[in-house]
Amino acid sequence: MEYIRITKENIEKEHICCAISNNNDVQVASKKAWMEQLLDDGLVFLKSAERGKCFIEYLPAENAWVPICAPGYLYIDCLWVSGSFKGHGYSNDLLGECLRDAGEQGKKGLCILSSAKKKPFLADPKYLKHKGFTVADESENGIQLWYLPLDSGAETPRFKDCAKKPRVEEKGYVLYYTSQCPYNAKYVPTLIETAKAEGVPFRAIHLETRQDAQNAPTPVTTYALFFDGEYVTNEQMNDKRFLKLLGK
Repeated sequence: MEYIRITKENIEKEHICCAISNNNDVQVASKKAWMEQLLDDGLVFLKSAERGKCFIEYLPAENAWVPICAPGYLYIDCLWVSGSFKGHGYSNDLLGECLRDAGEQGKKGLCILSSAKKKPFLADPKYLKHKGFTVADESENGIQLWYLPLDSGAETPRFKDCAKKPRVEEKGYVLYYTSQCPYNAKYVPTLIETAKAEGVPFRAIHLETRQDAQNAPTPVTTYALFFDGEYVTNEQMNDKRFLKLLGK
């Protein structure tokens, strides 16, 4: 398999191998704009040369848009291999490249979000365990921070206090999200309109800076939905899923 690394020079013409192939789609434009501002922060997006869901996205943990303390580590935003790409060792290729990069940079290791049981849009814990990752920390809503140290004496990463007990004070539905996931550009406005039509209190909080994301009241910042203060889900919703959640 041939892999391509996204740079400022090729980001406009390259697909970002998510579920959306049209570069003119608002979701793709939103994702690429987010990526461009992080390239100077060390963001690496390595993808298959073929179109499809086969890529890894990572950056120095100090610059990650999540509330963690993991100095000297690389943080993996997403490792996604699915569809016809599964079962060919591509996940191992991509993770191996991340490990090689970490070693060359003198990093302490890798870290990534997961959970005890597989959740949508989070890394598969079975795969992480197979590759030698272990759980470093866990929030009260079951989101776990896994890590793979390159040095046995490396400091263990942890969640910041703001993310250990995911909760908000506001009543109704409150959504925290970033532009990391391209789906948000389409489906967040859809949820806002659906909630308005149903007369349901709903507020969407777009985390637009690294500082905001690193101090968010949730370990998952790409998408975290709360209701009456309690955490609900990290799974992106369209209008049908949201209406089902409302019991409509």
